[in-house]
Amino acid sequence: MQVGFIGTGSMGSILIEALLSSRTLLPSQIIAYNRTLSKAEMLAERYPGLAVAASNAEVARSANVIFLCVKPFEYNQALEQVSGQLTERQLLVTITSPVELADLEEHVPCQVLRVVPSITNAALAGTTLIEFGSRATSETRSAIFALFSRISQPVEVAPCNLRIAADLSSCGPAFISYVLQEMILAATEETGITQEAATHLTTEMIIGLAELLKKEIFTLPALQQRVCVPGGITGEGLIPLQQGIPGLFQQVFRRTHEKFAEDCREMKSHLTT
Repeated sequence: MQVGFIGTGSMGSILIEALLSSRTLLPSQIIAYNRTLSKAEMLAERYPGLAVAASNAEVARSANVIFLCVKPFEYNQALEQVSGQLTERQLLVTITSPVELADLEEHVPCQVLRVVPSITNAALAGTTLIEFGSRATSETRSAIFALFSRISQPVEVAPCNLRIAADLSSCGPAFISYVLQEMILAATEETGITQEAATHLTTEMIIGLAELLKKEIFTLPALQQRVCVPGGITGEGLIPLQQGIPGLFQQVFRRTHEKFAEDCREMKSHLTT
């Protein structure tokens, strides 16, 4: 398998490094191109054998699986540069959410699918969301699940649930990181504990919490009930959370869905012009 990456920014580089660190792929199996060439060259220095392409078109000619990892505003140009190089025997994988696979299939002759990675994949953990295009064969489905099961738990998602699934699995780490950082800052301001100490305690807490859930020692509701003794300190601390948080994530998801819909309209307009 020769795998090409068009775009080695945040998510593209995370995928490359996860696939290499898990030994799913060898560096010699990867060819990459980035508009800022130095970013791809740094990956090649870190992983000897990884090839740096001179153009998007070269990636398309050289690989049988091509990951399109560019931002929405770069998408149309990148697609134009590769579409004429693709054949029916290749596989195009987009990580850009707003583009509809049916629209993408109108521009390329090959099988297409969508992968929505998560920053947690850098630790060979978390989920990878997968949506298959209409041309995807059973062999392709099996191969993709085998590939991503080495760096995550791959989950096939229906288009109607893609946005909320991405909010939870891909955007979720940023949302939770913000909440934890606010907790750390409040601790330092209210008590004088150092930020270093508060960060260490919070980090170890969230790692331990993840282990409890992973090992199915507790569910989230059971864990809260176990820690929150009636009339105790934890229950008192939960009161402002219970007053302030309900309804908050509805607002978060409404905003992500509105932005997604706006991006979809813009992307569809670009692909049809």
